[in-house]
Order: sequence, then C-alpha cells, then structure tokens
Amino acid sequence: MKPGPILVIPGFGEGLGGGHLARSGALVRELRSLGRNAFLFIPRRGHCVNREDVLAVIQNVKSFWIIANAEKLREHSWEWIILDQFRTTREEYERWSSLGPLIGIDEGGPVRDRFDFLLDLLPLLPEMPPPNRVDPCLFPLPKNRRPFQGSGEYAGKGAETGRPLKFLVSFGAEDPAGLTLPVSLALARLGTGAREGRAPHEVPAPLSVEVTAVLGSLYNCCKPPAPCYGLEALGDHRALLEGAGVRVLRHVPDLKERLAEYDLIITHFGLTAFEALHAGVPVFLLSPSAYHEQLARHGGFSSGGVGRKGVEKLRKLLCRDSGPGNPPYPWLQSLQTLCGRLARKYGLDQPPDHTIGSLIHQFISLVPGFCPVCGNAERTRHPVFARYPEKTYRRCHACGMVYMLRLTEPPIEYGTDYFFDAYRKQYGKTYLEDFPALKQAGKVRLRRIRRLLRAETGEPKTRNLLDIGCAYGPFLAAAAEGGFSPLGIDPAEDAIHYVTKKLKIPAVSGFYPNLTHKETRREAHFDAVTLWYVLEHFMRPQEVLREIHRILKPGGVLALSTPSFSGISSRKSSLRFLEKSPGDHWTVWDPRCLGKLLNRFGFEIKRIVVTGHHPERFPLIGPYLAKNKGLIYRLIYEISRLLKWGDTFEAYAIKKTGT
Repeated sequence: MKPGPILVIPGFGEGLGGGHLARSGALVRELRSLGRNAFLFIPRRGHCVNREDVLAVIQNVKSFWIIANAEKLREHSWEWIILDQFRTTREEYERWSSLGPLIGIDEGGPVRDRFDFLLDLLPLLPEMPPPNRVDPCLFPLPKNRRPFQGSGEYAGKGAETGRPLKFLVSFGAEDPAGLTLPVSLALARLGTGAREGRAPHEVPAPLSVEVTAVLGSLYNCCKPPAPCYGLEALGDHRALLEGAGVRVLRHVPDLKERLAEYDLIITHFGLTAFEALHAGVPVFLLSPSAYHEQLARHGGFSSGGVGRKGVEKLRKLLCRDSGPGNPPYPWLQSLQTLCGRLARKYGLDQPPDHTIGSLIHQFISLVPGFCPVCGNAERTRHPVFARYPEKTYRRCHACGMVYMLRLTEPPIEYGTDYFFDAYRKQYGKTYLEDFPALKQAGKVRLRRIRRLLRAETGEPKTRNLLDIGCAYGPFLAAAAEGGFSPLGIDPAEDAIHYVTKKLKIPAVSGFYPNLTHKETRREAHFDAVTLWYVLEHFMRPQEVLREIHRILKPGGVLALSTPSFSGISSRKSSLRFLEKSPGDHWTVWDPRCLGKLLNRFGFEIKRIVVTGHHPERFPLIGPYLAKNKGLIYRLIYEISRLLKWGDTFEAYAIKKTGT
C-alpha cells in the first residue's frame, strides 16, 4: 500500500522567530528526498510577517511543495499532519485533527496532551505531559564538527593566549526580545582592557576579541532596543554594530555548518544551542523570557538569566580571573567541560544514526478514527492515557475502552516462531510442549459452555463450534472429544496444517472476519464461538463482535479470554502494564466494563472467571514470594482470588434472542 501524503505546518508570526519555519522546511526537503509526498502549509494571509521573509527562511523548498490556499487541504487524504507551532490553540487543534492524525513537534500549548503522538526534539519542562519520544539527535545537526576527547570534553580551540577569541551571537531569525544588539556591543567592549573588580595596575593588556552577530531574515534592524538595556535608538542596528567593530551576518544559509569556527556561541534555548553542542563548541544561553530560562536550567545549560541581567552576568564571567599568569578567560574552559558533558547526556557527542525525516518516513498511520469498540467518533477528545516511543493509548470517554494507536506495524508475526521460540521465552516451553495443559484447560472451558447451552436452548441437536485463533488446536481437540463439531481459524499456516493433518479437524487459514470460507459466513450457524486470548489482537473488534453475533444461533455462546486491566499488574502500575503490553494488543479489556460493552452487540454476560493470579507480582512482598512459595504465597493467592485481582479473565455470554 502506497503511503499517503504528509502535511507539515510550521508556526510563524511576530514573536515566534524562524526556528519552526527552518525546521519544517528541512523536514519537507528530507521527506521529499526519501520519496514521500510532503507539503508545507504557508498561508498567503493572516500573518503579520512578510511572506517573502518567510520564504527566505525555508530555503530550497520548491514552490509546488508549498500549499497556500487552505481550501486545497481537503483535496488530500493526509496520512500525517505534523504541527511544529510551539503553542497550538484549541481552535487550531480542532481544525487540523479533522483532517488527519496529528504529530506535535515540541508542542507546548494547552492541547499538548490531546495530540495522537508527540515528538520532543528539545527537552521541555518535566511538568508538561510526557511525549512519545525525546531525542535532540532528530533535528538536522551540523556535519562540520570539532573532535571530542575520550572523556567527552571538547578538544576545541579553547582560549589560547595570543590569538583572537571568536564569539558568535545568534538569537534566531527574528530575535523578538532584541538581545542581539546589547549582547554584541557588550562583547565588543571586552577588548578595551576593562576588568571587573580590579585596580588599574592589575588590569592586563586588552585581549583580542572578534564578535560576529547574526541578524536573521526576520530581524527588524530599525526596531528600538528595549529600554532596560540602556541603549538609545540611534538608527540602523547593523550600522551600530559595525561601528563597534562587530561583524554582521545576514541571511546565513545553513548557519549550523559555521558554528565550529567559533570559540563561544551565545544564544537562547533552542535549536542553535543543541547544534553547538554537536559541533563541539561551548554555548552560553541568555533568555528572552522566564519560560526560556526555565528550559535552559532544566536542560542543564549554563545561562545568564533573562534580559539585561544576563548580559551583565556574561560580561562578569568572561572578565573573571583573567590576569598575569592565568590563562585568558578560564571560565570559558570550564564551560567547554560542561558542554562536553551535556553533549554526552543528549547523545550529541556522536554522529546521529537517524533524523526526524528518516524516522517519520517509517511511520505508518495506524490510528483509528473512532473508538474501535463502541464506534464513538470523537477520537481526538478521548483523553490520552499513556505514551511510549511507538504507541499511544487513549481511553474512550463514551465506553471506557483503552485502545492503542501505533506509529509502526506491530513487531510480531504469526508464524512458526510465535508458537515456539517466542512462546518458550514467555512460558518456558513451546506451544506444542504445552499442548496437554492447554487441552485440559479447554475441557474446563467446554463444561461451562455446555451448561450455558443447556440452560438457554436445552440439549442442542447440533454442536457447531468456531474457534477463532485456534493455533495448533488444543481447544479444538478437546471440543472434538467432547462431542462438538469444531472448526478452527488461524492466520498461521503451519498451525492450520498441523490441525488439519495431525488432528484431522477442519480449519482454515486467514484473518477473521475477512474470510471467504462458506461455513464461517453462514448466518445463525454456530452454537458457540470462542476466542481464547484473541480479541485484543483485533484492531477493530467492533467488526468482529458484529460478525460473531450474526453467525451465532439465538442463545448461542460467545466465550473469550483476554488480559485484564483490573488485575494486580495494572493496579500496581497501569503505565508499566501498558508499556509491557504486546505491540499487537490493540485493546485493553476490563471485566468490570465488559458486560456493558457486549450488550451493545446483542450479548448478555452470564459468567466471568478471573484467572492469572500471581502473588509474586504484588508490590513490596512480590520479590519475596517469587522465591518462597509457602503459606504466605498461598494466602496472597487466595486474597487475589477473593478480590478478583488476576491478570487475565474469561467471559461467557449468550446471544440474546430477538437481536
């Protein structure tokens, strides 16, 4: 199946800078290079930023990759809509979620927790709802780098005596806080020889400093500097800077590849800071807002604080302890060490083995547009329950079902290995070695089914039974010995071959309910339909339950088993339980809600049997019980049975007459 198109929506406008634009443009370029049909949405109107300036930021993006007319968006069936907007509003969320599944990049808005998937390229604050994945290595990183030493510290040029120190000042494409001018001027004045807190005779000779300031494509060179910096609006910022000996760069293509030329990068928390870490250059942050300062501190960076206070702190740090017999700017060398450790922490000390484009290129949209059980169509309003790198769980607000959304195909195939090596890893034996025990468990289940059939329909003339997900047939074998006429279905061809050739029981290979086998499609034909640890494997169990209802006779039995969301493992930690849940378990069933759910499909629950009692999984005492299965173990086992805290359960229901 050919993957669908991808729409990337950057945030831009006054105060948002150019980072989101540049990153989104780079993402579209990379996806296009990988063969994906990707587009960038840049509306012609509705923003106060000049459109030509915007296009200057997203370099090398072809015009036919850009959608400017919002009406054109509905002409596509989007596989993914990727929002890199900083803060998405509720209205924007409702609009975009109506067009397709949403991926948020560094999303910090009020609807962050409602996105289908969240990718944080930059580490955000811990109080924010957690993302599916945090990885600074995902955004495009510079290829031009300084080498790292074995300790992870920088082997950079440092601050050798007798040569100019090169400082780069860059606060993004816009610099809405106006930091570039005061910071650059303060750095340029370091070469005058003035030193904080020293007598005139202690002042060393002036050190040579080369300051470069980047004025981005959205920078307003005539904007008055903030009053707090003590500067007057004397005209063009570029002229002011060049008059102070500052080199000015404008519209720098691929600035990240030039970072390694400098001894220090001064910027705010954002892409440039992490690019500098990867390039092997010390970086010092100055924050345009309290929020940026929080991010800088949480990220572990050295920061001077917010506004003018930060500029003054940077000047003092650079002037500290520089005197006769001391290396120039010793603080800069300690900053090198800190940044080296940060690079290791974020995995930026090595070349990346993937990028955000290569990652998203692998994504397959396995996101149902509605609750897979009750059909409630307000998926985007179903609260997110948990997030993991490859999957997200939502809980339907209508029926309570917890269901999974995935970014990739489940890493499980129903072949021979599923029943042998994989089964042995979980249970200590292969499926066929476990066959006798499974067959005996099947006999117990059949007794319950018989009782229900007798109670509802009397002694049936026929005993047609369909076992969906029959595997190698232990339940089919028990059913055949118990007087039933069984039929099995399973996607594993080796298992079906074993059932038909070895057990001599009819069985068909395929995925239910997408079968053409006539007997599996006959209306009101079966007396019983069973699904032993199978229902959770269906991405859309709604379709399966409707079809089972159709093929069952009135009063016929639906019997199933599945992991329990009210068992001890989930009660101990629902997040850990879902994290360990197999990648092909699309729904998580709770015995407390099952009756209401099955009633929607014309079934009436008659009995629930809670199974899978594991005292060794209890908190605190569990590790002890795993090694000591004596009296206390048996006591906890009985408590688990009494409270129905088993990790699995079986359910027996009948098809209501008249439905």
